[in-house]
Amino acid sequence: MRRGAKMDPKARQLALAIGATRLAIGAGILFATRTALPKMGFGSTDASGEALAKLGGGRDIALGAMTLAARDDRQALRAAILVSGACDAADALSLGISARHPETRQAGIGGILAGSGAAAACLWISRRLS
Repeated sequence: MRRGAKMDPKARQLALAIGATRLAIGAGILFATRTALPKMGFGSTDASGEALAKLGGGRDIALGAMTLAARDDRQALRAAILVSGACDAADALSLGISARHPETRQAGIGGILAGSGAAAACLWISRRLS
């Protein structure tokens, strides 16, 4: 796609939906960690586990905000969605590794499915925005 060309509306809409969802999930993890973690398949955790979860929540807020801020710039939106997709792929891998353990298996399987699906969607979006 040449510079200044119109943005694919479906790709843009999905990118913004991913950004908004990431922002909401991140806020839930950061500000309501004890409520959010069980909903994501994690069992009880200690203060260290909550602190690590909050790091992920903060990351998701930043990625979501970056994606939404790029909404009118095709190249910036593509860059944001590629970073978002890379994080989703890393999440799928990390949670996949943790699925080996019975206490994190449910969260691990959910993470594989959600992370790989989101990474695939981000790849599709990036191709449509290139």
